[in-house]
Amino acid sequence: MKDNQTVVRSSFWANLFKGQSDKPDLLEILQNIPFFVQLSNRDLNAVFNLIHDRSYIKDEYIFHQGDPGIGLYIIREGEVKIERKLVSAETISLAKFKTGDFFGELALLDDEKRSASAIAESEVKLAVIFKPDLDEFISHTPKRGIKILQGISHVVAVRLREVNEENIKLHSLIKQNSESKYGT
Repeated sequence: MKDNQTVVRSSFWANLFKGQSDKPDLLEILQNIPFFVQLSNRDLNAVFNLIHDRSYIKDEYIFHQGDPGIGLYIIREGEVKIERKLVSAETISLAKFKTGDFFGELALLDDEKRSASAIAESEVKLAVIFKPDLDEFISHTPKRGIKILQGISHVVAVRLREVNEENIKLHSLIKQNSESKYGT
């Protein structure tokens, strides 16, 4: 390799051959995620077998807005930002997540495309559960699978309620501003 060449580290190939996850820290994280709180330690060990490790460097895209939704991401180390590009080409920040947080759970429920991009804010280590793996797990162990799906449904319902409340507050604020501006 020439001295003036730049080496670009890509996690793409490295991720394909990673070994098993470090079990103790990941089990602790899983026990604190709402999807898995109803599961016994034995059930969590079964879920552990579904997990794939991924690593990303700072500013690397984990997924892009419009990509197929393929799995749930659990942050083992680092920080991730979620951004959405608007039709006007403006980019807005939707969320920031850190160690122990999760994102991408809707991909476990539907086959829709990603509504936003996820970008590593630092070096990031993720545990990923891919939808096909979870679907197979559910078909082989429906009782465990139902518990996980109930947990995901609960998280989605809570988030939807929060969005509804924010929408109502925004609507009220717009109405107040409109009334004060036009004196109605």
